[in-house]
Amino acid sequence: MEKVKVGFVGVGGIATVHLKNVSENENAEIVAVCDINEENAKKQGEAYNATFYTDLDLMLEDEQLDALFVSVPPFAHGEIEEKAIKKGIHLLVEKPVELDLEVAKEKAKVIRDSGVINASGYCLRYLDTIQKAKEYLADKEIAMVRGQYISSFVQTPWYRIKSKSGGQLVEQATHVMDLMAYLGGGIEKVSANMSLQVMDDIENIDIPDVTSVNVTFSSGAVGHLDCSFTQPDHRMGVEVLGRDFRVELVGTSLKIVEKDHTETYDSEVDFYEVQDRAFIEAVRTNNQDLILASYEDGLKTLAVTLAANQSNQEDKVIRLSDL
Repeated sequence: MEKVKVGFVGVGGIATVHLKNVSENENAEIVAVCDINEENAKKQGEAYNATFYTDLDLMLEDEQLDALFVSVPPFAHGEIEEKAIKKGIHLLVEKPVELDLEVAKEKAKVIRDSGVINASGYCLRYLDTIQKAKEYLADKEIAMVRGQYISSFVQTPWYRIKSKSGGQLVEQATHVMDLMAYLGGGIEKVSANMSLQVMDDIENIDIPDVTSVNVTFSSGAVGHLDCSFTQPDHRMGVEVLGRDFRVELVGTSLKIVEKDHTETYDSEVDFYEVQDRAFIEAVRTNNQDLILASYEDGLKTLAVTLAANQSNQEDKVIRLSDL
């Protein structure tokens, strides 16, 4: 195809980054945007010379779209993906892909059966430093994977409500859990402890402010993730340990430590731009292999984070094979 005709549903938050990236891609054209907030839809439509809508059904009926970026809050997906697929529209779905695992499984099946190009918003996989780490680890035996996502509280009203966001692990730290699985392999067992410990003065909050998750990988390696929004600053990272080696990702920088040798790498890419370019190119050439994080990958990471919520609620270890 000459240019990929792109639509957006949800134009706030992370969608603003995707909008900018797609608008600067010589192989893509933003033709329509949709948001339930008419003011936001109109603003972004005018900014990118695109038709704006507040009704997704009307946009899908009126426009000939090749691809759709789905950047709505976790609780607001409804049947967006299914409606787009019926039109043969390729999809990039922001994380988390859903809040209900059974619903996400059904969506994944519909997507798989349709054959449309599909991606989930696990943008950190597109880091050059992550790809270097993955290449280094390809022939290594991993013993442990450690992750952290420590930040401040997000003021978005729905974020503090578990039924709308899933909590920090499902909505934010999911990026780190995804990297842990991407670098360490499939996760088989999950156990978690969570508490609303010191931030309970926030109005309407019912999500934990501290979370600790233990995981067991299919290889036998063990892992651990901590997340919290009690801090004034932001720290994120993953560490992979094996015999006489350590791979550290702090932010976007990589350090590979061996017994007598250490190498450090700073990322040289905008991972969001790389992700969006890969998706547009995958649609343009009909090549799913260009996608590093498919909807199915998003489903697997969602399963791990929801299993952690279940483990904390039921005070037991959850096997992913039971979900």
